[in-house]
Amino acid sequence: MSLNTVIVDDEPLARRGLELRLKNMADIEVIGQARNGREAVALIRETRPDLVFLDVQMPGMDGFAVLSELRGNERPIIIFVTAFDEYAVKAFEAHALDYLLKPIDDERLLDAIERARQAHAQSRAWNQRQALNRMLEDWHGREGEQRPPTRLAIRDGSTTVWVSQEEIECIEAAGDYMCIYAGDETFVTRTTMKALEDRLDPAILQRIHRSAIINLHRVRSMRPHLNGEYFITMNSGRQVRLSRSYKDKIALVERCAGG
Repeated sequence: MSLNTVIVDDEPLARRGLELRLKNMADIEVIGQARNGREAVALIRETRPDLVFLDVQMPGMDGFAVLSELRGNERPIIIFVTAFDEYAVKAFEAHALDYLLKPIDDERLLDAIERARQAHAQSRAWNQRQALNRMLEDWHGREGEQRPPTRLAIRDGSTTVWVSQEEIECIEAAGDYMCIYAGDETFVTRTTMKALEDRLDPAILQRIHRSAIINLHRVRSMRPHLNGEYFITMNSGRQVRLSRSYKDKIALVERCAGG
């Protein structure tokens, strides 16, 4: 999986030079650039990158001020880039992964990228464990309670149809109506996404967007988009978006689809 990367530097030539060098790395995707600290904070919050090359000295708001603006869950992997070595200690105190001096040496850049890959892999593994632990805690917390029914009752006009939740591929909102896709059939019912979600088995069907629910076991593929969202392709070929707000579901989707 690619490392979505942002470059922050007030010097256009420095940004361009780093971008060109990163383009030679297949698993690094530059998704945005910022010219100053304010732009950097806004861009990081909007795109939620995995990795940021962050200049230390910038007018107005320096690199350390950028980090102080970001909450814990907003912080990507940080590699500081600067022409001065006196900030190294402060950079590592701010929990930066690495500290590169300009002009950037090729071997040092490759070393920093490799460390970023390892840190990202460890972070994904940790997030996956957390997601699984939350799922297990949820199930243990519901011991003694009635498990959601294996079939979902769908009221379509004056008719009620019962559909196996395993057969449901995905559910999408269309205004005040829910479109439920199961096999070759589409059922339309008037309800809210929240009300419908409360009746579903979370081990099978999970919400990945404010207007979409998917069957975790009917995912064919998943690919990231530049804006931090993901496009999920179901077994039927239907595409569903996983929004940034539900990014914590990525590990769960990967595990269930791969298993």
